Amino acid sequence: MSEKNRDGNRSARERLQQQREREKAREKQRRVLIVSAAVVGVLGLAAVVGVIAANSGGKDSSDKAGPVVAPAGAVGGDKPAIPQGKPDAPSTLAIWEDFRCPACAQFENFFRDTIHELEAAGAVKAEYHLATLIDGNLGGSGSLRAANAAACAQDAGKFTAYHDTLYVNQPQETDDAYADNAKLVELAAKVPGLDTPAFRSCVEDGTHDGWVKKSNDAFRSSDFSGTPSVLLNGESIFPKKGNEQISVENLKKWVAEANKGKKAGTASPAAGSPAAGAAVGR
Repeated sequence: MSEKNRDGNRSARERLQQQREREKAREKQRRVLIVSAAVVGVLGLAAVVGVIAANSGGKDSSDKAGPVVAPAGAVGGDKPAIPQGKPDAPSTLAIWEDFRCPACAQFENFFRDTIHELEAAGAVKAEYHLATLIDGNLGGSGSLRAANAAACAQDAGKFTAYHDTLYVNQPQETDDAYADNAKLVELAAKVPGLDTPAFRSCVEDGTHDGWVKKSNDAFRSSDFSGTPSVLLNGESIFPKKGNEQISVENLKKWVAEANKGKKAGTASPAAGSPAAGAAVGR
């Protein structure tokens, strides 16, 4: 074969390879756009469900909760919250959630890595406010039981990993599986070091039920339309901020804009934050 023919064949192969790479890139971009649109659509639809649930007026099983015993490191006063991340981070991401809420799981499972990345970088600290509106809407006690167990995990310095595990393994909204303390203990085994006698006792005794009720009362007395309700430095960003839809890129951009000219947090992370060594159990 002549040198000219070899060069021609090599060029043809290179063009074919380049064409295939372009097609793969276009297909990848198409899939990303489809998935992104689907996630936003699901989150938006689920948020509407949250609006209905929040205004249904159902009786909440947390009404019978006992005395208020705050978990370790809790903040917020009349709006109780569990903080995660570096305490001196310049921005605060406040997240109002219900562990039975499917929209909350959609939000957490899609934005979890981004939030943890921002926490680890000292860009934001997260404050988790726990609500029980699905118990009130559909009946049962899974929202309360899961929230109490998450507060027990905070006592053990394992909140982030257990919180994430609850959302990764969330049952169907109508399945009140989290009402069973045994199920919550079973999931704790997925978080290294969490399944201890102290944790089990805290879960079984409902140690933080009264604190969860106080948090839910704060949610019900607020002007939030449903869960999740997500605020960056007090401004709502879910499902959109102004005219911009929430996305991974926009969340990072909004945090960067809020932090312009400010120093990243460097203080020791709050107990149970991913920067403190927590891991998600699936």
